Amino acid sequence: MLENKTVLVTGASGGLGALVARQLVDEGARVTALGRNRPDADVDFLPHDLSTPASIEAAAKDVGQRRWDILVNLAGVQHFGPVETEDSESLVAGYMVNLVAPVRLTQAVLPGMKARGAGQIVNIGSIFGSINFAHFASYSSAKAGLRGFSQALRREVAGTGVDVTYIAPRAVRTAMVSDRVLEFAKLTQMQIDRPDATARRIVSAIRARRRDVYLGFPEAFFVRLNALLPGLVDRALSANDRKAAQLFAR
Repeated sequence: MLENKTVLVTGASGGLGALVARQLVDEGARVTALGRNRPDADVDFLPHDLSTPASIEAAAKDVGQRRWDILVNLAGVQHFGPVETEDSESLVAGYMVNLVAPVRLTQAVLPGMKARGAGQIVNIGSIFGSINFAHFASYSSAKAGLRGFSQALRREVAGTGVDVTYIAPRAVRTAMVSDRVLEFAKLTQMQIDRPDATARRIVSAIRARRRDVYLGFPEAFFVRLNALLPGLVDRALSANDRKAAQLFAR
C-alpha cells in the first residue's frame, strides 16, 4: 500500500517523527523530511523552519513544486504552564508549527493531488485537541484547530480521491515531554506511551487510510464523553487540574 509512495513528513527529526519516517521507508515509501534538522534516517531532506509566517511560506513554495502522494503533518511544539506565563514568541511559534504550517502545506500539495485524483493528508493531532487540558491551553487549542481543519477538509475534498486522516495520540515519551510534564504525569497518573508503539499505530493508520484515530484508553473514551457532556469531564479533571496548579505555585 505504501510502496513507492512519495511521502513528505514534517517533524521527522524528533523522537516520534524519526520512527514514523523510518517505518515508512521500511514499507517501501520514498520519504522526504521537512524541518530545521536533518533526521537520523535514510530519507531526503528539505531544510525549513515552520515557526514564522515567512518561513512557512518558503516551505510551502518549495513543497508546492514537487509531487506528493502523502503529506504527514507531524511537527509539533508544546508549552506546559499557566497561559499567562507563555511568552509571546513561544505563543506565536506554537500556533505556527501546530496549526498554521499544516494548513499551509496542505494548500501547497492539494492542487497536485486533486489533479491526479489521488492523495492523502495526514494530520497528527493530540488527545489534548479533544480534551482541552488546563495548563496546556495554547497547545490544546492549536490541536483542536487542527482537528477541526481535518474534518472540514475531509468534507471539502470528498469525491476527489484525496483522503484525510486525523490521528490523535496521547502523551508520548519524547523530548517534548519535559521534566515538569513528567512530574505532572506522576501526580495525575497520566499515561505516557512509548514512541515506537505510537509510531507503529500511526503508520498502520496511514496504510489503512483511516479517517479518525484516537490512541489510548481511557482517553479515547473521554474524547467521546467530552463531546457530549463537557461539564462531567470538567468535574472528572478538576482534581488533576488542582494538582497541576501546585507545580507552578512553588
